[in-house]
Amino acid sequence: MRLDGKVALITGGARGIGAAIAKRFVEDGAKIVISDIQKDLLEQVAKSLKPGTVATCAGDVTNFDDVQKMVDATVKFGGKIDVLVNNAGIDPGGSIVDIDIALWKKILDVNLNGPFLCMRAAIPYMIKQGGGSIVNIASLAGVRCLPSMPAYCASKGGLIQLALQCALEYGPKGIRSNVVAPGATRTEMLTNAMKSLSEAIKKDAFEVLTESVPLRHAAEPYDITGACSFLASDDASFITGAVLLVDGGAAIVDVSGASVAKAGVGWGV
Repeated sequence: MRLDGKVALITGGARGIGAAIAKRFVEDGAKIVISDIQKDLLEQVAKSLKPGTVATCAGDVTNFDDVQKMVDATVKFGGKIDVLVNNAGIDPGGSIVDIDIALWKKILDVNLNGPFLCMRAAIPYMIKQGGGSIVNIASLAGVRCLPSMPAYCASKGGLIQLALQCALEYGPKGIRSNVVAPGATRTEMLTNAMKSLSEAIKKDAFEVLTESVPLRHAAEPYDITGACSFLASDDASFITGAVLLVDGGAAIVDVSGASVAKAGVGWGV
C-alpha cells in the first residue's frame, strides 16, 4: 500500500495505460480522480474499481477550463492533490511533408500542451500543501525516432524536457517531476496503429516490433504501472528529473547489431 493516503489525478484514464494506472493506484492505496474525453468509458473504469476510491471528471486536457475543473475535482474529492499523472495522448502518423498541419498542431496540443496546462493548474495546490509528485507518461519515441511519426516523437521529446524543467523550477517547493517512457505496449491505440502492418505481414505486428528487444515481447498496460506507482510514492522521495525507460530493453539495441542478430550470426563472425 505504498500510496496509502495519497490523492491522484490521472488524465487519459478511460483506457490503455491510463486505466491500468488507475487500477494500480487504487490497489496501492490511493484515492484517485480519472479524467478523459470519453465519458462512457471513463465511467466503466470507475465502476470496475473499489467504491469510494475513485471519482471521474470528463474533460479535454487542451482546454484550461476543463483542466482546472479536473484539478478542483481532485482536491474536492480527496482534500488535496498529491500526484498528477499526465497520461492523455494521441499518436496519429504522417511524415513532415505529408502530415496535415492541423493534425500536427492537435498532436502537440494534446501530448505537450495538455501536460503543461495540467501542471499549471496543479502546481499551485501542490506548493500550498508543501509538495507533490508529477508523473509524465512519455514514450521511448521521446528519445528515439519512429518512421513517419514526427509529431508524436516531437511531442513526447518535448514532454520529457517539460518534465525536467518542472523538476528544476519546482524542486525547491517540494515538487518532484519524473518521466516514465514506455516502449511497445499492447494498448488499443497502438494495436489500431499497427493494424495495417499486421495485415501486410499476415501476423501479429508486435512480433516484428519486439523481435530485437531483449525481453522479446511487448508490454501489457499493467506492466507500466509499477514504475508510475513507485515515482508517485514516498519511496521515490529523492528522485526528480528522472526518465525511466520501461521498454523491455529496446533502447539499448543498436540497429546494426539487431540486423546481424536477425540474420542468425554474431557480430564479426
